[in-house]
Amino acid sequence: MQITPPFAYPEIDTLKKTDRVRLSKAGETPAFCRDLHVIPVSYTEIPVAQRDYPIVFVSADNGATFMSMAILGLKAKQNLFVSAIGWDRSVYMPAYVRRYPFCMAKVAVDNAQRDERVVCVAKTAVVPEGDALFDAAGTPTAEWQGLEKLLQEYETDLVRSEELCKVVAGLGLLEPFNMQASLSSGATLQLTGMYRVNENKLNDLDPATLQDLARKGILSRLYSHLLSLENFRRLSDRAAAMEPATAPAPGLLQ
Repeated sequence: MQITPPFAYPEIDTLKKTDRVRLSKAGETPAFCRDLHVIPVSYTEIPVAQRDYPIVFVSADNGATFMSMAILGLKAKQNLFVSAIGWDRSVYMPAYVRRYPFCMAKVAVDNAQRDERVVCVAKTAVVPEGDALFDAAGTPTAEWQGLEKLLQEYETDLVRSEELCKVVAGLGLLEPFNMQASLSSGATLQLTGMYRVNENKLNDLDPATLQDLARKGILSRLYSHLLSLENFRRLSDRAAAMEPATAPAPGLLQ
């Protein structure tokens, strides 16, 4: 059985009832997230995350599919929202971080991928001194029931994000764009590999299509995305305050 981990996740394995897992403490930032300059945001998160992060669309397969992502840094492996004490508590912490060390992943048997997802856990979090999630009879603890609910709800929300991206791409609303930021030190940063909604094309959609997008909740999220792009300026300010000089970024997905 082969398991495909989610974007940027460390090595994972299926969760077993006998596993003892080191659970993340409130506000704790997993090591792998400290080096992420982009992170997925789900359908429900977009209106909340847009207050703090630029939200863009990215594609890892030359435009065949897209993901909605929050930008965390202006170069590869730079997360401007994490310090030695953890994620900045004044901003929204994405569910992608909060669900760690768990996730739901697709599996393949004999190289044939199955549609269903299974609950997985980061291998490094399975330790003898970890917490038991099931009792001796195999009954889930109250803590695991809450965590499992978060996982299932978030997975459902990610599917809604995928559907949103399909609709927006299918309507031809996405356009590639770059972002250039100049720091006080004189250094210039160039972000590439991003897509945004073309607002003129969005406004030119026929009334019936706009009404359908509004009914599905997609229209409000597209405007949240557009408003969030103003946060690139705030991201630049963070970079200037934390790192006076830096090298150009190669691209979001590199």
